[in-house]
Amino acid sequence: MSAPAARLRAAGLHLPEPPRPLGAYVPSAAASGLLFLSGMLPLHDGAPLVTGRLGAELDTASGRDAARAAALNALAVIDAGTGLERVARVVRLAVHIACDPGFRDHAAVADGASEVFDTAFAPTRHSRLVFGSVALPGGMPLELDIILESRDEPS
Repeated sequence: MSAPAARLRAAGLHLPEPPRPLGAYVPSAAASGLLFLSGMLPLHDGAPLVTGRLGAELDTASGRDAARAAALNALAVIDAGTGLERVARVVRLAVHIACDPGFRDHAAVADGASEVFDTAFAPTRHSRLVFGSVALPGGMPLELDIILESRDEPS
C-alpha cells in the first residue's frame, strides 16, 4: 500500500471507483512532470452525488461534503492511472462553486477538498483559487481543477 493510501485509510477515507468521463476527453494528462486532471465532480457511481447551488438549495456543510467527494474521485483517477505513489504534491487547486450571488463561504467549501489532499500528500500544501459560477455540469455544486507534480519513480 502506498503512503498516500495508508494516510487516507488511517483518516477513515476510502477511494471510490474512478469516475468515467462525461464527454470526449480523458481523466488526466501528463506533461513536463505535471499531471493535469480533467474537472472533478462530486459523482457517485456515475451520477451526481448532490445537485444545487450553494447559498440557495445547499448550505456550506453540504458544499464541503461535495468538495471532499470530488477530491476523493480525483485521487481515485490518479490511483487508477499513474498511482498515488507517483504524486509529489498538489501544486494548484481551483474550485469552481455554483452559488447564489450572496454566497460568501467559498473558502470553507474549498477546504473540504484541500483537507483530503493534505491528508493524502502530507505534509505539503497547495496554492488555491476559489470562485463562484452561475452553473456547472449536471447541476452539481462544484468542480475541481487540479494540477499535481509527479515523481519519476514511485516513493
